[in-house]
Amino acid sequence: MTEQLALEIGKQLISRNWSLSVAESCTGGLLGGALTEIPGASGYFLGGVIAYDNRVKISLLNVPGGVIDEFGAVSSQTVTAMARGACELFNTECAISISGIAGPEGGSAVKPVGLVFTGIAVKGTLRSFENVFKGNRQEVRCQAVEKSLSLFLETITQDR
Repeated sequence: MTEQLALEIGKQLISRNWSLSVAESCTGGLLGGALTEIPGASGYFLGGVIAYDNRVKISLLNVPGGVIDEFGAVSSQTVTAMARGACELFNTECAISISGIAGPEGGSAVKPVGLVFTGIAVKGTLRSFENVFKGNRQEVRCQAVEKSLSLFLETITQDR
C-alpha cells in the first residue's frame, strides 16, 4: 500500500511540476525512504531532515522554541512549523512532517503511545492531522508513514 501511495504521489507532483521535502521525527527516515523507493523520485523529491531532537527542529527547521515549550514536540503546532520549515529549507512547494510517540515508553494520559501528528504544507497552506495507532514501535512508525502519505495524496488531489 505504501509503495502505491508513493507512486501516485510522484505522478501527481510531476503533473503539477511541484517538489516535495520531508521533516521526520519518530519515523526516523522511513517517510523519505518510502518516497525514494520509487524510481524517478529525484524528479520531485528534494530531501528531508530527521529532526529527532528538539534542537534540530529549532535550528534546522526554524520551529519556534516557544511552540515546543507550550505545545510539545508532539503537537499540531510543531508539525505545521516543521512542514513550513522543510519547504523553506529545501525550497519546495510541498512538505510532509511527522512527530509522534512510537513507544513503547514516552506516552502519558494526554499523549499516549501511538499518538502521531502529520503536518502537510502545499503551496503555503498548512494543515495538520492527529492519529493514534496501535501496535509495537515498528508498527506505529509504519502506520504513521502510510497514513501521512495517504493524507498528503488526499490533500493534493483535492485541489484539482
